[in-house]
Amino acid sequence: MNVTQDSDAPSSSEFDAPLDEPRFVAESGVAARIAALSERVLTSMGFRLVRVKVLSGQGTTVQIMAERPDGSLTIDECEEIHDALSPVIDVEDPIRQAYRLEISSPGIDRPLVRASDFRRALGKEAKIELAFAHESGRKRFRGPIRAVEGEGRDCVVTIERLDAGPDEDRTPRLAMRDLDEAKLVLTEALIRESLRAAKALARGEEAPDENAPQEAAPPRRYGPGKAAPKAKPVLPAGVRAEFKKGGGSPRRPANK
Repeated sequence: MNVTQDSDAPSSSEFDAPLDEPRFVAESGVAARIAALSERVLTSMGFRLVRVKVLSGQGTTVQIMAERPDGSLTIDECEEIHDALSPVIDVEDPIRQAYRLEISSPGIDRPLVRASDFRRALGKEAKIELAFAHESGRKRFRGPIRAVEGEGRDCVVTIERLDAGPDEDRTPRLAMRDLDEAKLVLTEALIRESLRAAKALARGEEAPDENAPQEAAPPRRYGPGKAAPKAKPVLPAGVRAEFKKGGGSPRRPANK
Protein backbone atom coordinates (compact mmCIF):
# COMPACT_ATOMS: atom_id res chain seq x y z
CA MET A 1 0.00 0.00 0.00
CA ASN A 2 1.30 3.47 -0.90
CA VAL A 3 1.35 5.47 2.36
CA THR A 4 2.79 8.97 2.69
CA GLN A 5 3.04 10.48 6.16
CA ASP A 6 3.70 14.01 7.38
CA SER A 7 7.30 13.18 8.33
CA ASP A 8 8.30 11.88 4.87
CA ALA A 9 6.29 14.15 2.59
CA PRO A 10 8.10 15.10 -0.63
CA SER A 11 8.84 18.76 -1.26
CA SER A 12 7.04 20.47 -4.14
CA SER A 13 10.28 20.50 -6.10
CA GLU A 14 10.48 16.68 -5.87
CA PHE A 15 6.84 16.03 -6.56
CA ASP A 16 5.54 15.35 -10.04
CA ALA A 17 2.02 13.93 -10.34
CA PRO A 18 0.75 12.17 -13.49
CA LEU A 19 -1.16 14.27 -16.00
CA ASP A 20 -4.10 11.84 -16.07
CA GLU A 21 -4.44 11.45 -12.29
CA PRO A 22 -8.21 11.22 -11.56
CA ARG A 23 -10.10 13.75 -9.47
CA PHE A 24 -12.14 12.69 -6.44
CA VAL A 25 -15.13 14.87 -7.33
CA ALA A 26 -17.03 15.68 -10.52
CA GLU A 27 -19.25 18.57 -11.57
CA SER A 28 -22.93 18.21 -12.50
CA GLY A 29 -25.24 19.85 -15.03
CA VAL A 30 -23.81 22.61 -17.22
CA ALA A 31 -20.57 22.67 -15.21
CA ALA A 32 -20.04 18.98 -16.06
CA ARG A 33 -20.38 19.70 -19.79
CA ILE A 34 -17.88 22.54 -19.54
CA ALA A 35 -15.53 20.37 -17.48
CA ALA A 36 -15.57 17.63 -20.15
CA LEU A 37 -14.71 20.17 -22.85
CA SER A 38 -12.05 21.86 -20.72
CA GLU A 39 -10.35 18.66 -19.62
CA ARG A 40 -9.83 17.52 -23.20
CA VAL A 41 -8.21 20.82 -24.22
CA LEU A 42 -6.18 21.19 -21.01
CA THR A 43 -4.73 17.68 -21.25
CA SER A 44 -3.61 18.30 -24.83
CA MET A 45 -1.74 21.38 -23.56
CA GLY A 46 -0.08 19.61 -20.62
CA PHE A 47 -2.39 21.06 -17.94
CA ARG A 48 -4.87 19.49 -15.53
CA LEU A 49 -8.38 20.61 -14.64
CA VAL A 50 -8.90 21.44 -10.97
CA ARG A 51 -12.57 22.42 -11.03
CA VAL A 52 -15.31 24.25 -12.91
CA LYS A 53 -17.94 26.47 -11.32
CA VAL A 54 -20.85 28.26 -12.98
CA LEU A 55 -21.97 31.18 -10.83
CA SER A 56 -25.12 33.27 -11.21
CA GLY A 57 -25.70 36.68 -9.75
CA GLN A 58 -25.11 39.89 -11.63
CA GLY A 59 -24.66 37.93 -14.83
CA THR A 60 -23.23 34.43 -15.28
CA THR A 61 -19.58 33.63 -14.58
CA VAL A 62 -17.79 30.46 -15.68
CA GLN A 63 -14.76 29.81 -13.47
CA ILE A 64 -12.20 27.28 -14.75
CA MET A 65 -9.33 26.46 -12.42
CA ALA A 66 -6.31 24.68 -13.90
CA GLU A 67 -2.68 23.81 -13.13
CA ARG A 68 0.35 21.92 -14.32
CA PRO A 69 0.94 18.46 -12.78
CA ASP A 70 3.44 20.03 -10.37
CA GLY A 71 0.74 22.39 -9.07
CA SER A 72 2.04 25.54 -10.77
CA LEU A 73 0.39 27.94 -13.23
CA THR A 74 1.65 31.30 -14.47
CA ILE A 75 -0.33 34.30 -15.68
CA ASP A 76 0.98 33.73 -19.20
CA GLU A 77 -0.30 30.15 -19.06
CA CYS A 78 -3.71 31.46 -17.97
CA GLU A 79 -3.69 33.53 -21.16
CA GLU A 80 -2.79 30.47 -23.25
CA ILE A 81 -5.56 28.40 -21.69
CA HIS A 82 -8.11 31.17 -22.14
CA ASP A 83 -7.25 31.60 -25.82
CA ALA A 84 -7.43 27.83 -26.43
CA LEU A 85 -10.65 27.17 -24.46
CA SER A 86 -12.65 30.21 -25.51
CA PRO A 87 -13.38 29.14 -29.12
CA VAL A 88 -14.08 25.53 -28.07
CA ILE A 89 -16.72 26.62 -25.56
CA ASP A 90 -18.20 29.02 -28.13
CA VAL A 91 -18.58 26.24 -30.71
CA GLU A 92 -20.08 23.71 -28.29
CA ASP A 93 -22.30 26.45 -26.78
CA PRO A 94 -23.13 24.81 -23.41
CA ILE A 95 -24.42 28.15 -22.02
CA ARG A 96 -27.23 29.99 -23.79
CA GLN A 97 -26.93 33.32 -21.97
CA ALA A 98 -24.04 35.78 -21.96
CA TYR A 99 -21.33 34.81 -19.49
CA ARG A 100 -17.98 35.88 -18.11
CA LEU A 101 -15.13 33.40 -18.59
CA GLU A 102 -12.45 33.29 -15.89
CA ILE A 103 -9.28 31.17 -15.97
CA SER A 104 -7.20 30.96 -12.80
CA SER A 105 -4.69 28.93 -10.85
CA PRO A 106 -5.84 27.16 -7.67
CA GLY A 107 -4.39 29.89 -5.43
CA ILE A 108 -2.93 29.65 -1.93
CA ASP A 109 -5.96 28.15 -0.14
CA ARG A 110 -6.43 25.76 -3.04
CA PRO A 111 -9.07 23.07 -3.46
CA LEU A 112 -7.79 19.54 -2.85
CA VAL A 113 -9.21 17.32 -5.59
CA ARG A 114 -6.56 14.62 -6.17
CA ALA A 115 -4.34 12.34 -4.08
CA SER A 116 -1.29 14.40 -5.12
CA ASP A 117 -2.94 17.57 -3.76
CA PHE A 118 -3.23 15.96 -0.32
CA ARG A 119 0.36 14.68 -0.47
CA ARG A 120 1.64 18.19 -1.19
CA ALA A 121 -0.54 19.44 1.66
CA LEU A 122 0.83 17.05 4.31
CA GLY A 123 1.26 18.95 7.58
CA LYS A 124 -0.95 21.82 6.42
CA GLU A 125 -4.37 22.63 7.83
CA ALA A 126 -7.35 21.71 5.66
CA LYS A 127 -11.13 21.68 5.70
CA ILE A 128 -12.69 18.46 4.44
CA GLU A 129 -16.41 17.84 3.90
CA LEU A 130 -17.76 14.42 3.00
CA ALA A 131 -20.85 13.69 0.91
CA PHE A 132 -21.70 10.84 3.30
CA ALA A 133 -21.22 10.76 7.05
CA HIS A 134 -18.04 9.20 8.45
CA GLU A 135 -18.39 6.27 10.87
CA SER A 136 -18.13 8.87 13.64
CA GLY A 137 -21.32 10.49 12.33
CA ARG A 138 -19.51 13.66 11.20
CA LYS A 139 -19.32 15.09 7.70
CA ARG A 140 -17.04 18.09 8.33
CA PHE A 141 -13.45 17.90 9.53
CA ARG A 142 -10.71 20.48 10.03
CA GLY A 143 -7.06 20.09 10.98
CA PRO A 144 -3.57 19.23 9.70
CA ILE A 145 -3.28 16.41 7.14
CA ARG A 146 -1.11 13.67 8.63
CA ALA A 147 -1.11 10.77 6.14
CA VAL A 148 -2.27 9.80 2.66
CA GLU A 149 -2.76 6.14 1.68
CA GLY A 150 -3.47 4.72 -1.77
CA GLU A 151 -4.12 6.32 -5.13
CA GLY A 152 -7.08 7.70 -7.09
CA ARG A 153 -10.56 7.25 -5.65
CA ASP A 154 -9.25 4.52 -3.31
CA CYS A 155 -7.20 7.14 -1.47
CA VAL A 156 -7.65 7.48 2.32
CA VAL A 157 -6.59 10.66 4.15
CA THR A 158 -5.80 10.90 7.87
CA ILE A 159 -6.51 14.29 9.41
CA GLU A 160 -5.69 15.42 12.96
CA ARG A 161 -8.76 16.87 14.62
CA LEU A 162 -7.60 19.63 16.95
CA ASP A 163 -11.19 20.08 18.20
CA ALA A 164 -11.74 16.40 19.08
CA GLY A 165 -13.34 15.70 22.44
CA PRO A 166 -11.86 13.27 24.98
CA ASP A 167 -14.01 10.40 23.71
CA GLU A 168 -13.62 11.19 19.99
CA ASP A 169 -11.12 9.86 17.44
CA ARG A 170 -8.40 12.50 17.13
CA THR A 171 -7.00 11.13 13.84
CA PRO A 172 -9.91 9.84 11.71
CA ARG A 173 -9.22 8.17 8.36
CA LEU A 174 -11.41 9.61 5.60
CA ALA A 175 -12.24 7.74 2.38
CA MET A 176 -11.85 10.12 -0.55
CA ARG A 177 -14.49 8.27 -2.58
CA ASP A 178 -16.94 10.00 -0.19
CA LEU A 179 -15.39 13.47 -0.63
CA ASP A 180 -17.70 16.39 -1.33
CA GLU A 181 -15.23 19.27 -0.97
CA ALA A 182 -11.79 19.93 0.51
CA LYS A 183 -9.48 22.93 0.57
CA LEU A 184 -6.49 24.34 2.45
CA VAL A 185 -7.14 26.79 5.26
CA LEU A 186 -5.64 30.23 4.62
CA THR A 187 -3.27 30.57 7.58
CA GLU A 188 -0.38 33.01 8.11
CA ALA A 189 2.09 30.12 7.80
CA LEU A 190 0.59 29.10 4.45
CA ILE A 191 0.81 32.67 3.14
CA ARG A 192 4.44 33.01 4.26
CA GLU A 193 5.37 29.71 2.62
CA SER A 194 3.64 30.71 -0.62
CA LEU A 195 5.43 34.08 -0.73
CA ARG A 196 8.83 32.46 -0.10
CA ALA A 197 8.22 29.87 -2.81
CA ALA A 198 7.11 32.56 -5.29
CA LYS A 199 10.24 34.64 -4.61
CA ALA A 200 12.47 31.59 -5.00
CA LEU A 201 10.76 30.66 -8.27
CA ALA A 202 11.23 34.19 -9.60
CA ARG A 203 14.97 33.90 -8.84
CA GLY A 204 15.17 30.43 -10.37
CA GLU A 205 15.97 28.83 -7.02
CA GLU A 206 14.53 25.87 -5.16
CA ALA A 207 11.77 26.77 -2.72
CA PRO A 208 13.20 27.23 0.80
CA ASP A 209 12.39 24.88 3.66
CA GLU A 210 9.16 26.15 5.20
CA ASN A 211 10.41 25.13 8.67
CA ALA A 212 13.68 27.04 8.41
CA PRO A 213 13.91 30.16 10.64
CA GLN A 214 13.26 33.38 8.77
CA GLU A 215 14.72 36.78 9.57
CA ALA A 216 12.06 39.37 10.23
CA ALA A 217 12.21 42.32 7.85
CA PRO A 218 12.94 45.64 9.61
CA PRO A 219 9.89 47.91 9.85
CA ARG A 220 9.75 50.54 7.15
CA ARG A 221 9.51 54.08 8.48
CA TYR A 222 7.95 57.08 6.80
CA GLY A 223 9.03 60.64 7.53
CA PRO A 224 6.79 63.52 8.54
CA GLY A 225 4.18 64.33 5.93
CA LYS A 226 4.65 61.02 4.12
CA ALA A 227 1.77 58.61 4.30
CA ALA A 228 2.30 54.87 4.06
CA PRO A 229 1.18 53.58 0.65
CA LYS A 230 -2.24 51.98 0.44
CA ALA A 231 -2.24 48.22 0.08
CA LYS A 232 -3.18 47.00 -3.36
CA PRO A 233 -6.20 44.69 -3.60
CA VAL A 234 -5.28 41.04 -3.81
CA LEU A 235 -6.73 39.31 -6.89
CA PRO A 236 -7.09 35.57 -7.53
CA ALA A 237 -3.81 34.13 -8.83
CA GLY A 238 -3.50 34.38 -12.57
CA VAL A 239 -7.05 35.35 -13.51
CA ARG A 240 -7.90 35.99 -17.12
CA ALA A 241 -11.52 37.11 -17.49
CA GLU A 242 -13.57 38.13 -20.50
CA PHE A 243 -17.24 38.51 -21.36
CA LYS A 244 -18.43 36.14 -24.07
CA LYS A 245 -21.25 36.42 -26.61
CA GLY A 246 -21.61 40.08 -25.91
CA GLY A 247 -19.00 41.92 -27.95
CA GLY A 248 -17.26 43.04 -24.76
CA SER A 249 -20.38 43.50 -22.64
CA PRO A 250 -22.78 40.85 -21.31
CA ARG A 251 -26.09 40.54 -23.14
CA ARG A 252 -28.50 37.80 -24.04
CA PRO A 253 -27.72 36.23 -27.44
CA ALA A 254 -30.22 36.47 -30.24
CA ASN A 255 -32.91 33.74 -30.40
CA LYS A 256 -31.98 30.81 -32.58
